[in-house]
Amino acid sequence: MIFMDDKVQKIGLGTVQFGIPYGISNQRGQTSPKEVARILETAREKQIQFIDTAPAYGNAERLLGQNDLSTFKVISKFMPPESGGSVSDQLKQSLDDLKISSVYGYLAHRPKHLAENVSIWKELKSLKEKELVQNIGVSLNKPYYLEVLLGKNITPDIIQVPFNYFDRRFKDLMISLKKGGCEIHARSTFLQGLFFMDIDQLDSYFDPFIPVLENLQETVENLPGALLNFVLSQPFIDTVIIGVENNEQFIQNLDSLATLSSLPKLTTKIPESILIPSNWPS
Repeated sequence: MIFMDDKVQKIGLGTVQFGIPYGISNQRGQTSPKEVARILETAREKQIQFIDTAPAYGNAERLLGQNDLSTFKVISKFMPPESGGSVSDQLKQSLDDLKISSVYGYLAHRPKHLAENVSIWKELKSLKEKELVQNIGVSLNKPYYLEVLLGKNITPDIIQVPFNYFDRRFKDLMISLKKGGCEIHARSTFLQGLFFMDIDQLDSYFDPFIPVLENLQETVENLPGALLNFVLSQPFIDTVIIGVENNEQFIQNLDSLATLSSLPKLTTKIPESILIPSNWPS
């Protein structure tokens, strides 16, 4: 049995909301610098280890760098290098912005580009040898690109993938990689907050999905806790990255684990059009 404290410490802090107003349910916009400091203090108190960030998250890394990150394991990501640039240049900028000397993990934010430019993996290995990076890997949206990378003998130290009550597309690959020693980080536990949205406010795009969502909202007493516990309880997942808009929300998410509610058996196949937020209407 995994106890509550163990589950809390299995959580990592996502920071996309620190740099941009992110998420379909976000009503408050970008998190303020003072609120970020409060969130980080709560994370320290709860002995949360991981912070997940990226230059693609607006000014999140610069904002984080205004705080003491020495107690955290920081994971960042890189984009396809622009003409004349390199992954090493991007890492240097991230380290400067974060005001740290190395990162725990450095992940490809665009796995398709990595698959088409395998030489980047050699560059990542070099950064690892220089001890600027402890672990290298990939952040993914689709299992297909992970299979392509594995087929090119790219074996990640860490993968970060979406996994939640609806989205279990990566499950078999996660189990297989975990057995091989790969560290498995899951994100999108709340599907950008879609699980909690007012049905009447959703775009007609979501109409086929609404009966399933409505059933969850009506039958599960502690929906945030149930959804978070579902992912945390998976033995093949090492860390669950959750994003928060403010400290109050962060504490509520952590406290939701104290009261467990069960989820109904999932009998409906949810299409990728719903599972991948980039497919949603803007």
